[in-house]
Amino acid sequence: MLEDGAREIVLTGVDLTSYGRDLTETAMLGRLVHLILRELPELPRLRLSSIDAVEADDDLREALATEHRLMPHLHLSLQAGDDLILKRMKRRHGRYDAIRFCAEIRSLRPDIAFGADLIAGFPTEDEAMFARSLDLIGECGLSYVHVFPYSARPGTPAARMPQLPGPVVAERAARLREVAGAAHAAHLAARLGRPLTVLTERGNTGRAPDFTLVRFRRETAPGELLSVSAQAADARALIAA
Repeated sequence: MLEDGAREIVLTGVDLTSYGRDLTETAMLGRLVHLILRELPELPRLRLSSIDAVEADDDLREALATEHRLMPHLHLSLQAGDDLILKRMKRRHGRYDAIRFCAEIRSLRPDIAFGADLIAGFPTEDEAMFARSLDLIGECGLSYVHVFPYSARPGTPAARMPQLPGPVVAERAARLREVAGAAHAAHLAARLGRPLTVLTERGNTGRAPDFTLVRFRRETAPGELLSVSAQAADARALIAA
């Protein structure tokens, strides 16, 4: 891949932080990250996709703190901010696990940005439970949020739980998107005027190390690393010359 011009490798999987469980007792995601960076010194950027924060190992924490080629961006599979809803979802983490993890990693890597998935209107969710998901955006310092309105999947335990009315689910999803949009706008505003190294993609766009989307006002070819300083932004991206 590198010989063909690849500038970034993304490690992705359904349950990325479970990597290595079927191999050896010592094979973990953090060690894999260190191995890739050691064996590929010419690789400019390594990025992780969605992870389960509660399963992040110590080697991964150390890599985030010390490896500048490991991009300062993590997408967290959070789903909700209320402990009872998380339990009913059969998630492995609790609310404060997520908050503590974000604070810890931010102390190790101050330039990191967090994204997350959140579900609105999960069965049995009341207004107080939903409010905890809203609050989680600020308490974790999330910059990117994928909001999903709950929809029942036949045959699942959740489909047999008391369902919320469709309009309630839609209204809560809209409120989550509003708060998430404000958080993303603040994220973009904080990066105006800062020097950024952007890896260009198709469509005259690119990604900064922390996954911030950058749009160019000029033609750019995919696969270039460009130094830019954006002076404007729209609802989704920084705008660079």
